[in-house]
Amino acid sequence: MKTLLSAFTALVAFGALTASAHTADLVLYTSQPNEDAQATVDGFKAANPGITVEWVRDGTTKIMAKLMAEIEAGNPVADVLLISDTVTLERLKQDKRLLAYQSPEAKAYDGSLYDADGYYYSTKLITTGIMYNTQASMKPTSWKDLVKPEAKGLVTMPSPLTSGAALIHAQTLTGDASLGWDYYRALKANGATASGGNGAVLKSVATGEKAYGVVVDYMPIREKAKGAPVEFVFPAEGVSAVTEPVAIMGGTKHADAAKKFVDYVLSAKGQEGFLKLGYIPARNGMPVPAGFPARETIKLMPLNASEALKNTDKDLKTFSEIFGSN
Repeated sequence: MKTLLSAFTALVAFGALTASAHTADLVLYTSQPNEDAQATVDGFKAANPGITVEWVRDGTTKIMAKLMAEIEAGNPVADVLLISDTVTLERLKQDKRLLAYQSPEAKAYDGSLYDADGYYYSTKLITTGIMYNTQASMKPTSWKDLVKPEAKGLVTMPSPLTSGAALIHAQTLTGDASLGWDYYRALKANGATASGGNGAVLKSVATGEKAYGVVVDYMPIREKAKGAPVEFVFPAEGVSAVTEPVAIMGGTKHADAAKKFVDYVLSAKGQEGFLKLGYIPARNGMPVPAGFPARETIKLMPLNASEALKNTDKDLKTFSEIFGSN
């Protein structure tokens, strides 16, 4: 009975969204946290008065499952996507599900941060680096410090099997000739653990259960500001990043509004909105949130979205073989 009720509730909710979407000028599907999504939509509406927006928020995996179910049913609802990583949007591009749009705002971005054909554009930099407890004996400055004897049994990280950012991170580091999968094997041999998501890593290091953690930047930086005994390091080799790209769905009936949304989130005004939320703007020439080093000092390690997509299944299998299926 509960299952039937849940299914009925979900169906009613979906129907309500579909009905409201028909009256909206733009429907956004996003993986941003709820407060961030509302702030982004509010900023867009302030810059574009008269455009009504409906938005749906969930994790990227669930958003994609919802989107693909709608496409299969012949009733895609979303006009524009703002979700965690370029690899996911590269898949949609290759499946011919996106609309190409050459935004005039792209000139303010490094070419590596958007699709040359105009199918998706990065909006922020959520990097993954090293956090450590201030009581730790070693102050790491390099990814290779985590495989030193001083770090034996003291390192924890999220698993690519459960965290999209961790998968992007693994694919970025293993694509570096000086690291590769041998680096992950060395981590395992040195007693590193990998499971769950970034939140568990933050808690483990902040409480002193582990001395070192691989984690997304804003979590330890925000916790440090609140008084937690943690520091965050951008390693010398560079950092990986998920960039929360924006893209327009190919079947949109609101292309003009969708293009205005893309232009807004890429504009200086839209990027200021992400800065206020505590993220590094992807646009060149922007400041960074309190607690972050200057933008030009943050070295991004390269990731080819097309290659990462092609290798995803193989990379997950390799990681599982090293760390198990946690």
